[in-house]
Amino acid sequence: MDEIKKFSVVKALDVTDQDLGLINRQTLRPLTAEDVFIFRVAACDDQVDREFERFTLRTLEGLAKLYVGRSVICDHQWSAGKQLARIYAAQVEKDGESNRLVLRVYMLRTEESAPVIAAIEGGIMREVSVGCVVKRAICSICGKDCGEVYCGHIPGKTYDGRVCHIDLDEAKDAYECSFVAVPAQPRAGVIKRYGGKGEPRDGSGAPEEEALLLAKAKQEQEEKRFGGIKV
Repeated sequence: MDEIKKFSVVKALDVTDQDLGLINRQTLRPLTAEDVFIFRVAACDDQVDREFERFTLRTLEGLAKLYVGRSVICDHQWSAGKQLARIYAAQVEKDGESNRLVLRVYMLRTEESAPVIAAIEGGIMREVSVGCVVKRAICSICGKDCGEVYCGHIPGKTYDGRVCHIDLDEAKDAYECSFVAVPAQPRAGVIKRYGGKGEPRDGSGAPEEEALLLAKAKQEQEEKRFGGIKV
């Protein structure tokens, strides 16, 4: 599966002793409440979104484990200079009829970070995009893995009274969380490819071109991961 990006917003929090205990598991020296600024991100949930896709509860639970210790950066630029903060805790919370993944993040209060913190507190920087990978993309109509085979069912279309959607199942990796200027889709959205056997998911376009683009995207992803860039 290629990288999936979900969009959400941030909310500033007060620092508690429990937060500090978790934060200091990530540090080389003990930090105090005066040293850090913390916020939370309601990253994604298990409801069908605008792209007719949903994370399963198992996926959310897996992501909660994988995201602890991951970096928060800007615009998905994988470089040390873009690191702003770090995720120190993550959990799945019940929100009405849905389950959602909530990330807790800390950043150091420094002269350099002051403008970023001010922008967050002022509501200017509040859109966040989180990137992850899942093992399977299951069609709700036929149960086939769309990452392995093109089943022909199109998300959003109705088959025998049932609207097709894709279940994004079992977390494989969590890459990073990024501040972004303008999310492609506010609050919930997915950017990815997962056509099976070179077939596009919407049933249109040239399979050969889709396969080439997918191969290039995977190669670029691996070069970023193993080319000496810390994420």
